[in-house]
Amino acid sequence: MSLIPSFFGNRRSNVFDPFSLEVWDPFKDFPFGNSVSASFPQLSRENSAFVSTRVDWKETPEAHVFRADLPGLKKEEVKVEIEDDRVLQISGERNVEKEDKNDTWHRVERSSGKFQRRFRLPENAKMDQVKASMENGVLTVTVPKEEIKKPEVKSIEISG
Repeated sequence: MSLIPSFFGNRRSNVFDPFSLEVWDPFKDFPFGNSVSASFPQLSRENSAFVSTRVDWKETPEAHVFRADLPGLKKEEVKVEIEDDRVLQISGERNVEKEDKNDTWHRVERSSGKFQRRFRLPENAKMDQVKASMENGVLTVTVPKEEIKKPEVKSIEISG
């Protein structure tokens, strides 16, 4: 029994089979080639750099801490910005390695291109005290938190 209808090229396999080595390409029958990434390598490269920038966000009692893996980048190649509407933006660019006519490339897997990640910060973030540091290809952005003041409750004596 096929879970893929016949209008997808009579492909007879279970799309949910985790052991299948076959990858379904929804664009393979379109006139622009075997796949989108093959037809538009620049788009594919930039998109992979964008997607592969992994960021962890943890909250401690004192701060929100963001850690981004940016291997091979220098701090001068990375921007950390805070927008007025409480948005933290991490961006930069991984440059493509220079090609030499005498080199023979067997595989290119490292991503290159621009990347950008944006995070909306909560109300308790101290926007004016954000700090960033970079060590061994890991960017750490620390956003201190304001202490949330609980509303003061005052008891009123009832007369009568």
